[in-house]
Amino acid sequence: MGGFARAKIRKGTRLIEYVGRRMSKQESLAECEAGNTFVFTLNDREDLDGSVSWNWARFLNHSCAPNAEAEQDEEDRVFIVAARTIRPGEEITFNYGYDFSEYQDNPCACGAAACIGFITAEEFHAKVRRILAVEARARAKAAADRARVRAASRRKK
Repeated sequence: MGGFARAKIRKGTRLIEYVGRRMSKQESLAECEAGNTFVFTLNDREDLDGSVSWNWARFLNHSCAPNAEAEQDEEDRVFIVAARTIRPGEEITFNYGYDFSEYQDNPCACGAAACIGFITAEEFHAKVRRILAVEARARAKAAADRARVRAASRRKK
């Protein structure tokens, strides 16, 4: 769905609060296992279930090159804040910051030039890029090996 700027938004502007029902880590785990992708980590005890109907921030999309970011205050309230100036008509996006452990389960199609293909926290981007490079080299080697085998079998005929 997405959210779009109706006017110029300056860097540092609080755009919207990410709201929802506070829940224990145990409840959060059950929600995540049930497919709830709107859970936001708050602290060591609680998370936020942002799937509630009154959380308009849940409609903001992920980007590997976002123009906004999630910031948590001292009261564990979460706000989406402009990370740079956002032009009128521009889609407002932030990095969902998913954990690395199951990155392959969360493909990304944000379209950013720097898109790594998976929704993960920026701190994991370099690690994912290294893994993808190793996998690409292995695929290229396997394809070259298959080509050599085909060429050798043609020569034998």
